[in-house]
Amino acid sequence: MIGERLGLSLLRRFDPEVAHGLALQALRLGLAPAPGLVTSDRLRTTVAGLPLSNPIGLAAGFDKNATALSGLSRAGFGFIEVGAATPRPQPGNPKPRLFRLTEDRAVINRFGFNNDGMAAIGARLATRPRDAVIGLNLGANKDSADRAADFATVLSQCGAHLDFATVNVSSPNTERLRDLQGKDALAALLAGVMVARDGLANQIPVFLKIAPDLDAEGLNDVAEVALASGVAGIIATNTTLARDALRSPHAPEAGGLSGQPLFEKSTRVLARLSQLTGGALPLIGVGGIGSAEQAYAKIRAGASAVQLYSALVYGGLSLVQEIAAGLDQLLARDGFANVSDAIGTGREDWL
Repeated sequence: MIGERLGLSLLRRFDPEVAHGLALQALRLGLAPAPGLVTSDRLRTTVAGLPLSNPIGLAAGFDKNATALSGLSRAGFGFIEVGAATPRPQPGNPKPRLFRLTEDRAVINRFGFNNDGMAAIGARLATRPRDAVIGLNLGANKDSADRAADFATVLSQCGAHLDFATVNVSSPNTERLRDLQGKDALAALLAGVMVARDGLANQIPVFLKIAPDLDAEGLNDVAEVALASGVAGIIATNTTLARDALRSPHAPEAGGLSGQPLFEKSTRVLARLSQLTGGALPLIGVGGIGSAEQAYAKIRAGASAVQLYSALVYGGLSLVQEIAAGLDQLLARDGFANVSDAIGTGREDWL
């Protein structure tokens, strides 16, 4: 799309965080392209009870404050995740805190859960489009006396307006947040979240989002706790602290790395989780997806659905339609009647 290419070129002239804000404003005003939904019998699927028109989702972080839901609901995603939301508003880390690594098709961010807080975000979600599958990423305030309780608090406040929620203990940009991925801490945190979920009139599925930097023991613990906790699935993975073979001058910046360099690492974690959980929990694959082939690889490694974010910086919203259409063709090529039939068929390649 010529207009989209021109728009992306113009946005790259701005500071990355300013450009992100302009993109959200365009979506709010209906000025961004609306590529339309690609769906088919092969692409329609159900994940943790959620009926999806296609398995291509938007990852959390793009629309932190749920301000562009109307525009995003027309962008072709099968599901949308907004947030992260914390109980109280917080400004996040000092700027600059978002960096394009153009040479690596990657992004580094150190936002630190900057958001408007659960009251404002919940109010926007109350007026959300009802023809889209929308979830919220749950976070904790940096200065909270009880971070584990924050996740349940946000779910209690916003849950009535959601189709799903995600517990995010894997952001590297809030100090010691990842400590909550430890076995005992995670079990206690999830127990509190599930109590909050059970108090909702709508029993929405709750997902757990994990880091790609867990060692083998940590991954085993996460799988064990997740299976015992009642969560509906695992999102693998968040951004990484690793800095392997990057070319961009921004590579030394602190924060979480996403985009193409994360693809292999996150897919190996996904495949291992698929093996550890034995198909008992649906997995959502995130990290470095920029093409239909990469989305298909995540599914064959064990994902029931996938999410995008960083690739949109370089490919625009038309990438959603491109990936969905390409995935449909790949499934047809390999004789799969439905995307669910392809889940895990290539897992051994990643172990």
